[in-house]
Amino acid sequence: MSLGTAFHPRTAPLNRKLQWREWAGYWAASAYADHHDIEYNAIREAAALIDVSPLYKYLLTGPDAVQLIDRVIVRDATKLAVGQVYYTLWCDEDGKVVDDGTITRLDQTSYRWTAADPQLRWFRMNASGLDVGIEEVTESTAALALQGPLSRSVLEKATGESFEDLRYFRGRPSRIGSLELFVTRTGYTGDLGYELWGDAGDAVSLWDALMEVGRDYGVRPAGMLALDVVRLEAGLILLEVDYTSSRHALIPDQAYSPEEIGLGRLVNLEKPAPFVGRRALERERAAGGPPRRLVGLDIAWEGIEAMHAAQGLSPVVPAAAWRTPVPVYLGRRQVGRATSGTWSPILKKNIALASVEAFASEVGTRLDVEWTVEAHRGRVTAAVADLPFLDLPRKRT
Repeated sequence: MSLGTAFHPRTAPLNRKLQWREWAGYWAASAYADHHDIEYNAIREAAALIDVSPLYKYLLTGPDAVQLIDRVIVRDATKLAVGQVYYTLWCDEDGKVVDDGTITRLDQTSYRWTAADPQLRWFRMNASGLDVGIEEVTESTAALALQGPLSRSVLEKATGESFEDLRYFRGRPSRIGSLELFVTRTGYTGDLGYELWGDAGDAVSLWDALMEVGRDYGVRPAGMLALDVVRLEAGLILLEVDYTSSRHALIPDQAYSPEEIGLGRLVNLEKPAPFVGRRALERERAAGGPPRRLVGLDIAWEGIEAMHAAQGLSPVVPAAAWRTPVPVYLGRRQVGRATSGTWSPILKKNIALASVEAFASEVGTRLDVEWTVEAHRGRVTAAVADLPFLDLPRKRT
């Protein structure tokens, strides 16, 4: 049975349509407003609060904490400074991705690790022989994303301190009144934003404080439907949608290496310490890379319009992002599949993420995507595009 997060006493009354979905055993609001575009606009034009507490969260402590992290992840954990955040992934022995998430170094010997799937057993298995404490703090730690171009103004007014000097993927302690927080300049929206980490017992007070000071900045709660659109614009992948964890893969094609999901740049094969999957990833790189790649697709409007016209209909596209994979073709040959996509309100076009064969992954390559109108299947033209689709300088500056 799903449970409410620590913010549920505030989010539940706001979700008047009872649009809930399950996220890691918790209730997550799909949308609060009459239409999720209102929440999307808050993220892109003002500020929004997104409850991300269902993320699995772990606290690693002790003299060997960094050795465990370095043994598991593909990046060099010894270079992670206090107050710095890594976005990273970790693989199995075959070099296939288990999960992706963030690691924040809180002090000299303490780290907070987030993941989409439960990882406690995996971490403990790899901690053999190390002096490290591993504690799951998912329930005891509330996490709230404050995202949008006015998010810094809201945060500064709430805390009474400047955050202009907090760099991208950095964090530091702060407080709102008597509430102690750790603030990281991170998020899943591709926009300026912060994530606030605090005690679950303080969640309601934190929500109230941000909503109160945020009124002057148009702050709104935002749900998963709006988040799905902005993360696609930012070219950010989603576990079990754009790739499958190797632990859940039933056949080899369902397991992905970092290079296959567009994250090969994170793999450091020169770091001194061995890590799980290193040898497999070295073999893959020596062979010239994997046979498939993650790409962005710009889906041509003309094809969608023509398919609707053939049925005597005005053209329309779903307002919500879609997550059902559809075939992608080059000529008569299927070369992959589009895993998720959406209409982008800011870019004014249909976009999608796709996994395609390497020879079809060059930017500008013309492909066809399966499209269905009134149960009639057809194809619409798409072009391979650079990722991210939307790259806002304010998220970094």
